[in-house]
Amino acid sequence: MFSKFQNHLSAHFPFLQKAKLLIAVSGGLDSMVLLDLISKTNIDFAVAHCNFQLRGVESDEDENFVQSYCKENSIQGFFQKFDTQQFAKDEKVSIQVAARKLRYEWFYELLATENFDFVATAHHLDDQLETFLIHFSRGTGLDGLCGIPSQNDKIIRPLLIFSRAEFETFANENYLQWREDSSNASDKYVRNKIRHHVVPLLKELNPSFLDSFQNTIQNLKQAQSLVDDASRIVYRKVVQDLANQKLINLNELLQLPNYQAYLYQWLMPFGFSAWQDIYDLVYAQSGKQIFSEHFRLLKDREQLIVEPKTIQISGDFYIDQNQYELNFPLKLKFCNVSSVLISDAKTIFVDADTLKFPLKLRKWQEGDYFYPFGMNSKKKLSKFFKDEKFSLVDKENTWLLCSDNQIVWLVGKRMDNRFKVTENTKTILKIAVL
Repeated sequence: MFSKFQNHLSAHFPFLQKAKLLIAVSGGLDSMVLLDLISKTNIDFAVAHCNFQLRGVESDEDENFVQSYCKENSIQGFFQKFDTQQFAKDEKVSIQVAARKLRYEWFYELLATENFDFVATAHHLDDQLETFLIHFSRGTGLDGLCGIPSQNDKIIRPLLIFSRAEFETFANENYLQWREDSSNASDKYVRNKIRHHVVPLLKELNPSFLDSFQNTIQNLKQAQSLVDDASRIVYRKVVQDLANQKLINLNELLQLPNYQAYLYQWLMPFGFSAWQDIYDLVYAQSGKQIFSEHFRLLKDREQLIVEPKTIQISGDFYIDQNQYELNFPLKLKFCNVSSVLISDAKTIFVDADTLKFPLKLRKWQEGDYFYPFGMNSKKKLSKFFKDEKFSLVDKENTWLLCSDNQIVWLVGKRMDNRFKVTENTKTILKIAVL
């Protein structure tokens, strides 16, 4: 096994020879095999152990076991206790999710503070199979069927080519000691049910099942690579990247016979999961939207807009006559000037005597109208938005500066003609949005 491990490292993880590696060690069979294999190489490493305090004395004994091993073998060790149950309760997540979050957050903290380059975990081929079956049973895309990646950012998994049986053989041949986790014998968790009941049946049906599965995973990963390549090529034709938005051109998208597959590839990283609703959104009316935890997908005319979820600020904000600036929800500055300078979208000059204070800043409402600068007739904002091709997002983010319920300025867009500076103006007020 060690020779196979060395060849695997040389072929797929050559960078470890010059890296500082942190090994996640629970004290169980898998992590102790990984620790022993790494210790037989020239890789610079240390150990990190998490005590999740979920099994009482047994958890503490696991920690003591790893500490003793590190001390006996002069290995640097990092140890951390977590109140996992309380964290899960506070975050409203399962114990498994809580433990994973705590573990990896601490690992990344150690990477930063102790100057480690990578964290190695002891996931193996049986773990890969169990993950595949969990994803398969819940429904997933091609990416989910590809299983556990051998490297994910700074997390590496160099033992995915080995089966648990190989671990046991290696451990016994090399007289390794390890701790047994009593919770592994329980069928409380889905993974354990699959491990105890489903996998043994598959291996009984096909004694070479793990080898066949490994080949299948490789084929799926190659297929995923082809999908990624095609997705990137089409993405450049269909999607426009802005600072905080992605605009998906529906006219271009719907020319693709398999547009749903592309939408899945592009939107899955943003946490969306209601796929049928998303596919229906393509043909829905403007204004319909779907949310993930941190993003929203909005249908706006001939495009879908992906953007972060933000708290919509509403309400009225007032500016007194002697107030020279407003800092929230926009940053506005007011000052008297002697003449009109060149104005732009962010600056207007108004006849101060036409204003009635306090001025009010608010969002637009149906029925609002104004007299666009340069025009003597009024125009509904809804018509103005349509003519100027405002998106729904643009309209949501539009603020109105008003005087006695009359619109002075669509802030950053267009001022009202009724407040313009004329030859009869005595006091000129400059208003700018920063």
